[in-house]
Amino acid sequence: MIFRCVSLLLLGLGSFSNALGGDAGHSEHSLSPEAPILFRVGPLPVSNSMVVMWAVAVLLILVAKLATRRMSKVPEGLQNFVEWIVESVLGFLEAVVGRDLAVKTFWFFGSVFVFVLSANWFGLLPGVGSIGWGVFDSHGAFRVVRPLLRGANADLNLTFAMAAVFFIAWVYWALKSNGVAGVLVHIFGPRGESKGVLKLLMVVVFLAVGVLEVISILFRPVSLSFRLYGNVFAGETMLEAMSSLVPSLAWLIPVPFYFMELLVGFAQALVFTLLTSVFTLLICDHGGDAHADGGH
Repeated sequence: MIFRCVSLLLLGLGSFSNALGGDAGHSEHSLSPEAPILFRVGPLPVSNSMVVMWAVAVLLILVAKLATRRMSKVPEGLQNFVEWIVESVLGFLEAVVGRDLAVKTFWFFGSVFVFVLSANWFGLLPGVGSIGWGVFDSHGAFRVVRPLLRGANADLNLTFAMAAVFFIAWVYWALKSNGVAGVLVHIFGPRGESKGVLKLLMVVVFLAVGVLEVISILFRPVSLSFRLYGNVFAGETMLEAMSSLVPSLAWLIPVPFYFMELLVGFAQALVFTLLTSVFTLLICDHGGDAHADGGH
């Protein structure tokens, strides 16, 4: 939240300086919320953010292949690094959802954390967002209007797709853990011990609460996707604004903010993983058994 407020403040200062006499055409060439289409493969449009997504996926697959090519009981080198990441993420999930549920769902949450983090940091590499097609402004400086590459999570299509996949997995885990009747009882069933008129009143109250819970569950993919997209998009817009404040120092001013975006990229990957795992725990937990299995 602090980083988001700082980003908005800096963006406001950048817009104010442009309005006072900066580049009048900067607002016309700022980062577009819609990822530009580079080419089409049949009916499939391929945007610059999709290219980055594929590049990150291929990179992760290659790292996994190289790390597991010659497995040894005493890991070293790349195998040791990859195993350290896996054990760290698994330990974090066990602390949140318990060992039993963490083992069952690690294939999803571990993959999501590593992919989101890699995509966020890949978007900070030199050339991403700064190489492409553009125009010359009034000062003779070249501005990229249609970048060749764009941060994958700065595209709402990807973040919503990940949130939608989680929602499908969440429904599967909920039904597998509780069954259809168990899920309905979990959402609409009254809690506590009551008798007579009070029990009837509590049934009505929890039915109303269940309706609100259903609305909240259906809205989760939207909130998850917009949270990740908004933070990554704001970070890229902030970096672009910082590089436009003083054209002669465009190579220097954004440097401190790149380090801040490294932290934000890690935090957003952690938040996305934490929220989705907690949502899963809330529907699959049976009175704290999950934590008991993990020894917490």
